[in-house]
Amino acid sequence: MIDWNGIRKTFTERGFSVSLFSTKEEARDYLVSSLSGKRIGIGGSMTVKEMGLYEALSVNNEVIWHWTDKSEGVRERAMAADVYILSANAVSANGELINIDGTGNRVAASIYGPRHVIYVIGENKIEPDCTAALYRARNVAAVRNAQRFNVSTPCVKTGYCWDCSSRERICNAIVTVDRPTNAQEKVELLFVCEELGF
Repeated sequence: MIDWNGIRKTFTERGFSVSLFSTKEEARDYLVSSLSGKRIGIGGSMTVKEMGLYEALSVNNEVIWHWTDKSEGVRERAMAADVYILSANAVSANGELINIDGTGNRVAASIYGPRHVIYVIGENKIEPDCTAALYRARNVAAVRNAQRFNVSTPCVKTGYCWDCSSRERICNAIVTVDRPTNAQEKVELLFVCEELGF
């Protein structure tokens, strides 16, 4: 069972703004109401897709997402937005956020891009410590994403990370965030008491 009070306390003490939502719909409604009129960038995220967040936010905002816009430079435009939304591949109850990225745009924006960054995190992403969170990021999230992309990496066939050297590898950058960086004004963590994303 997740100690939500402990999660809130740990991340708040590290400088994050922490909110807890019972459902993905509650989290989506909060974002729609609080971000009206903003220019919003989104990182690759099954969580965002499952929430219908792109569609909901597009009503009153300019939303930049390379999953819906294949034009050149879209990732760079997302990084220059007012707000950047992403999820985490794993979170440790001790206060670390872990993301693995193939291209690097998502992890770069999460630490040095828009001054307001928002993570939306389902309860399935939470692990007891950094070691377990890194294992989850590599052997659950990265593997499922590789399978979704249908790349030719060993993990697609075996279901676990080989730390391979494949040219199609999608886990080229692993970033652990302990605290908001000096370049950021606000980093919000929206925890949702449901399974979301990979």
